Amino acid sequence: MKDQIITRMGDGERVGVSAAEIKDDILAGTQDAAQNAEIAELQSDERQQLFEIIAEPSRVVSVLPGEEVVVTDDGCSMSFYAGQDSSGIGIPMSRLQAILTYERACAADTTSMGHSDYSIKPVKPIINFEMSEYYTASLMTTAPLFYGAQPNMGLYFQPDGPHPNPADLLPRGKINEARETQETAAEQLRNDLVFVGKKLYSIGCEGLNFDTCGSAGDADFLAALQALADLKEATPNMPVIMGGSGEFVLGLHGEVTFDGKRLAGMYPHDQAKVAQAAGASIYGIAININTSKTVAWNIARAATFVKAAVEAADIPIHVNVGMGVGGVPMMEAPPIDSVTRASKSLVQIGKADGL
Repeated sequence: MKDQIITRMGDGERVGVSAAEIKDDILAGTQDAAQNAEIAELQSDERQQLFEIIAEPSRVVSVLPGEEVVVTDDGCSMSFYAGQDSSGIGIPMSRLQAILTYERACAADTTSMGHSDYSIKPVKPIINFEMSEYYTASLMTTAPLFYGAQPNMGLYFQPDGPHPNPADLLPRGKINEARETQETAAEQLRNDLVFVGKKLYSIGCEGLNFDTCGSAGDADFLAALQALADLKEATPNMPVIMGGSGEFVLGLHGEVTFDGKRLAGMYPHDQAKVAQAAGASIYGIAININTSKTVAWNIARAATFVKAAVEAADIPIHVNVGMGVGGVPMMEAPPIDSVTRASKSLVQIGKADGL
């Protein structure tokens, strides 16, 4: 074991790997991303830098002084009061107390609040309550306070919503019907995103976070882009973070477009460009991991996607570094050794503007 480097697999398992194997994994990871998205691989000096980050014997690593970045979040304060089944620690505290604790005890750069379901559909009928709680929290916080919610178009389909479910229609060969119901649901989702955004803006919302856009496919992604463009016109002073749900947009519809570009199959560098065109203030990239590959392979792959997106867009790019994305192992409580290595690599090699 003395000649091996202790690292992890994508499922969090600790393993001992030789230096040669890690270098091979780094090369394979960047080649995989480059081939899939038709982007440039990491250069040899960048691969060597990544190897040194992975091989660093310390448990925790960090960026160099002066290279720190801003950290945004998608409801991190919920972890204090949420149950363990939701990756929380179940402390008996209110949502406001959790927000203040996250800001003041954890020294958060930004903080946020959202509905416990963290989706836009259940927010609409209780928007007056959310406006009141947001207003109270905003008076007590100093760091920027975002209101976060996923578009989550899946909630608009039966049995949870009013529209026929494309997952039922597609296996029966009803392609046109499946597309039509996605278009109808997307329009309702767009209107709800704009409705909630305008209401929060009316009481001084400091920013919105459209989290995990595209989770129900390209029509879901389209609804978020259209709502973003609507809000940019109606509420020009309210920043909006738009975050993706995966490294490429799922083509469950297959034909929807925005700004003249088909959304299905878009990789992060193209996602970032359409988000910028819609008016996003920040675009959040989500890169899936492979649990059967090493952390080195997954981080190299993520850094390749991130570097291309940063070069393609003029807005800040924040990378989702969480459970099963951004090179971080698929675990409810990701190990800090892997989290810090992924974070440092995505900032110093991928040139991410934030995490």
